[in-house]
Amino acid sequence: MNTSMIKGLLIGGVVAAAGGAAAYNMVRDTTPPLPQFAEVVSAVPAVTQIAQNEEVCRDVEVVHQETPRDERRLAGTATGVALGGLIGNQIGGGNGKKIATVVGAVVGGIAGNKVQERAQANDTYTTVESQCETVVSYVDEVVGYDVTYRIGEEEGSIRMDQDPGATIPLVDGQLPLDA
Repeated sequence: MNTSMIKGLLIGGVVAAAGGAAAYNMVRDTTPPLPQFAEVVSAVPAVTQIAQNEEVCRDVEVVHQETPRDERRLAGTATGVALGGLIGNQIGGGNGKKIATVVGAVVGGIAGNKVQERAQANDTYTTVESQCETVVSYVDEVVGYDVTYRIGEEEGSIRMDQDPGATIPLVDGQLPLDA
């Protein structure tokens, strides 16, 4: 083979390789790079209400009726009979005195019974007792974030477990599936 032909082939090969590299660089430079992050437009907490039962106790004064020692009120009745009879005996004379004494004893017995009944009704004592009740309250719980994002000129939305901040990292220009 001729030396000038070999030189020509070598120079042609170098020029072809250089032209191919230049063409590759031109094609490569015109392809825009893939975005690395999505811009977060808004992230709004998604909230649900959870019911919570709570036992609330407070001390309360409670008035109790004292158990009477004389349930039939015999002491009051007897005292009323004696006083009523004594007063009735002071009225009139003869048979009128006897009738007044009996009527005084009967009225005095009834009055004495009622006086003791009222006195026993007022025999009370007070204790402090703890009274409890179950109260339901509702608490807001964040279950995720409704995120609106922008990649280039396109907007989209997704629910995420956590607040993503200002940007969301992209994988190959796309949101990862587990976002």
